[in-house]
Amino acid sequence: MKRYIALLRGINISGKNKLSMPELKSRLIELGYTDVLTYLNSGNVIFTAHENEESIFADTIRSMILERFDLDIPVCVMPQEKLEALLGKAPDWWGTDGKDRYDNLIFVIPPAAAQSISEKIGEPTMELEQVFICENAIFWSFDRKKYAKANWWKKTASPGIGEWITIRTANTLRKIAVL
Repeated sequence: MKRYIALLRGINISGKNKLSMPELKSRLIELGYTDVLTYLNSGNVIFTAHENEESIFADTIRSMILERFDLDIPVCVMPQEKLEALLGKAPDWWGTDGKDRYDNLIFVIPPAAAQSISEKIGEPTMELEQVFICENAIFWSFDRKKYAKANWWKKTASPGIGEWITIRTANTLRKIAVL
């Protein structure tokens, strides 16, 4: 048995894609997953299951959500230990306690690749944001006060990009990495 993290894209944002976390938890237990936890209301799920390919879990969860809730939600799944290792590779400028910066980690949902997503978005705006590609994820920080001027801020929800990524804050990830 292994611990996994599932990140659902675009759940319960601005009244769209409403999905009850307790009901989602129940459905995942019906699929045979154990020790299922949800964190916040934004599609963070931690569960235990027999070791398997991450893509199989992602497809199974996505299909169940489509069937049970009539929502087509991209899902990113990884072993919890992989998330911990990824956070250990964060650049020095990411995840600090500075109140002037906002730190996110962009997870790219296969078959898309982080390098391709980065190229589509383009260069980060000098002095407003920083990016660092690591595996199939992108560490991204931006200036809290001037975020609207940042190139990446404007483009992460664009067609051809937004449907291939899901974004979480440093604080959320630190929490779910140890649940």
